[in-house]
Amino acid sequence: MSFQLSAGSCEKLQGASQGDSSVLESSHTIQFLSIKKVNNPSNNAPSVDRYRIIISDGIHFIQAMLATQLNQMVNDGQITRHTVAVLEKATCNTVQNKKLIIVLSLRVLGQTSEKIGDPKNLDAEAQGSRQEAIPDASSAITPNVPAPAPQDPAPAITRPQAAQAGRGRSSVYPIEGLSPYQNNWTIKARVTQKSEMKTWSNQRGEGKLFNVTLMDETGEIRATAFNMVADDLYPLLEEGKVYFISKARVNLAKKKFSNLSNDYELSLEKNTEIEECHDTTNLPVMKFNFVPLSGLNDTPKDSTCDVIGVVKEFSPVTEITSKSTQRQIPKRELTLVDKSQFAVRLTLWGKQAEQYNAEPNAVIAFKGVRVGDFGGRSLSMVASSTMHVNPDIQECFDLRGWYDSQGANENFHAHSNLNAATSMGFNREELRSLDDVKQAQYGLPDRPEYFSTRATIMHIKSDNLSYPACPNQGCNKKVVDLNDGWRCEKCSQSFATPEHRYIMSMSVADHSGQAWLQGFNEVGTMVFGMTANELLEIKERDEAQFNVVLHKAICNTYNFSCRAKQDTYNENTRIRYGISRIYKLNYKEEALQLRDLLYSSWAR
Repeated sequence: MSFQLSAGSCEKLQGASQGDSSVLESSHTIQFLSIKKVNNPSNNAPSVDRYRIIISDGIHFIQAMLATQLNQMVNDGQITRHTVAVLEKATCNTVQNKKLIIVLSLRVLGQTSEKIGDPKNLDAEAQGSRQEAIPDASSAITPNVPAPAPQDPAPAITRPQAAQAGRGRSSVYPIEGLSPYQNNWTIKARVTQKSEMKTWSNQRGEGKLFNVTLMDETGEIRATAFNMVADDLYPLLEEGKVYFISKARVNLAKKKFSNLSNDYELSLEKNTEIEECHDTTNLPVMKFNFVPLSGLNDTPKDSTCDVIGVVKEFSPVTEITSKSTQRQIPKRELTLVDKSQFAVRLTLWGKQAEQYNAEPNAVIAFKGVRVGDFGGRSLSMVASSTMHVNPDIQECFDLRGWYDSQGANENFHAHSNLNAATSMGFNREELRSLDDVKQAQYGLPDRPEYFSTRATIMHIKSDNLSYPACPNQGCNKKVVDLNDGWRCEKCSQSFATPEHRYIMSMSVADHSGQAWLQGFNEVGTMVFGMTANELLEIKERDEAQFNVVLHKAICNTYNFSCRAKQDTYNENTRIRYGISRIYKLNYKEEALQLRDLLYSSWAR
């Protein structure tokens, strides 16, 4: 199959200015000559992939970048080297005085075995240097990123000054193009989510903050303001409105506080300029990626997703007591149903629970709600979640028509706990790395959460390995030495000798990180291969042999079923990971599981 590329498109795109719709929103038939994943600075958290590309019109080639919403086309193999496509929409950004095209929308036409024509580097021609042929994909150009240039702090800006600055604005950056290596930028974005004002208090002091989610046609980014800045800016930003924002600091995103697919976030400061924009053209409304309620069992626990449903029932507001802060937290539970004929329980917290006033059987769209498995699949609002009652989208109209015509009289399936083993036994299907557990903040805020993991013992605390327990079956309470015997207050009995039981604290590690796990008698018996009485007798008789037993116990790998729970000790709040079950590795089962993984969709 032969293709005709749009000769001259690279020159037009490279010369286009921001907002030049005659070029950036017209069709260009181009060929991909290189696709390379860009390695962003690491902040020890998962980040979204970025792809730098080289596109050709058969005469010239230029560098460009794919918007992250097109990443799936690379992952699915729709876009590869020598793919021919129609570039339907793009935007442009300037990095280090060089134009960079960001592809927002494209349509794949087909694939060729080699490059079309003999394209030359447009940048090299522009600089008057010799023409050079397209480099191999393995040597695709990567950005030369300079150190951030110093900036003099600007004085706090007033709203009239901001308006004047806005009228003199020459260019607007896309959110997709923001990075810590740029200083003079302005974005035009819609506020799609605004949190409540939050306060904190710890050893370093106390303060307040709020955050907003900003969105333009290229992507989303989270912005946060603290303390006095938060007080000043909180009334200026409203959900649904569009603003020009500049002079904020771009930082690496803290992924544990945000579920946005952006490597960066904004810190709003005292010199940050915010001006409301009344021209809302070319800015999208909230984007959803809805999961049907029947598909929640296939959605990983602790991930976030978007759902839409009819509120069939809702409970009155109740309160629970936070064990960490002893504060009363309002909650309300909604029962959602949809056309998949499933029902799910969704929990609202805080002011959202108190201020909920939607009419009966309202259609509500939720963005970024957390998936849980308490009593089966359930959903919960988190700080970054948003709720939209009767949104003006097609999915809402379809759901409204279905429920009014037939859905109100149907019976719905409940999400039973198909993976009940997660709360007690080892569940290979939901195996989590130690870093995944920490990033997902298991155990927060007020109820225990269960997970399965595989890890290797690296260190065992040798002091206080056991405690003297009541020998009566099922008691296990600690007994007191009264010189003439050991007394159990629960059983009101005395014994000549106690039965020692393990109470272990050990450091374990896997490929992602390290954690401390706590275990009791069954765990110690498995790890040491003997009872606590036998180990204590060895320690009292021969300290060297005791150390040998400890040494043999480390560097062994086990499958663990664990419970994460927040507790407070000496006014310090932390997450403790307790071992519910411990299993020796069955190497045949492990090998069969790896074999099945190679034939799964994950490996294709």
